[in-house]
Amino acid sequence: MTRRRTQQAAAVAALALAGAVSLGACGANSNTSTAGMSSRTPAASASPAPTVPGSGTPTAPTTGPTSGWGPDVWSDGDWGSGMMGDDSGSWGPGMMGQGMMGNWWLAGNGNRVQTLDQARQRATVFADRLSLKVGEVMQFSRNFYAELESTGGRPATEVLVNPADGAVQVEYGPAMMWNTDYGMHHGRQGQTRVSAAQAGSIAQQWLRNHSTALTALTAGDPESYPGYYTLHTMKSGKITGMLSVNAYTGQVWDHSWHGAYMATSQR
Repeated sequence: MTRRRTQQAAAVAALALAGAVSLGACGANSNTSTAGMSSRTPAASASPAPTVPGSGTPTAPTTGPTSGWGPDVWSDGDWGSGMMGDDSGSWGPGMMGQGMMGNWWLAGNGNRVQTLDQARQRATVFADRLSLKVGEVMQFSRNFYAELESTGGRPATEVLVNPADGAVQVEYGPAMMWNTDYGMHHGRQGQTRVSAAQAGSIAQQWLRNHSTALTALTAGDPESYPGYYTLHTMKSGKITGMLSVNAYTGQVWDHSWHGAYMATSQR
């Protein structure tokens, strides 16, 4: 058992480290400058097109912020509840410290989640532990997405609900890697350098660079989270997906793990 937990801890640490390293590499190679950002709009990240997660073992991003960790974190076995810890939601007590890894995950109850209301109920169970409330809930072909807000209505973090069994976790990607209040790098201090208006411009430029005339998308209004912004991507006025912009660097992270958009609940 001790050996198994050691292997599991190493796997989680590898995922976290790989994600952090890939972000740093992307920042080093992008056109975004961290100096003088207040005087000009940061350039959109020139990272490669997003990779589509496969059906095997989940992998950490290898091409920077435009890659996702893939929906396979939901799979059974070593990447299921045994790795994440018990039903309390911690990622394995003692693995990497409760302050860093705790309160990211809620075990499923074994019931399928098929509607927006059911997804909201599961997200609420998770949100209650963090003294947050559930805002927008969206249904995609691969998962349900929920926005968690402070009691005052300010966006706090983002979570995914597994339609197979109701498990809930902090969304991989920006919510996990960039969120300065609820993510892996929580507690980061300093003034953000990208305004909401700049984030919208960066997102729109990124979409132009990664779209064709047939798939041309536009960016919706930015939602400000701690350390980053999340925006809907739109086509002909209808939601197609989501992406995020780092509030410190202007890097872009496409939410490539959702699948096709299906519906939204605002209440």
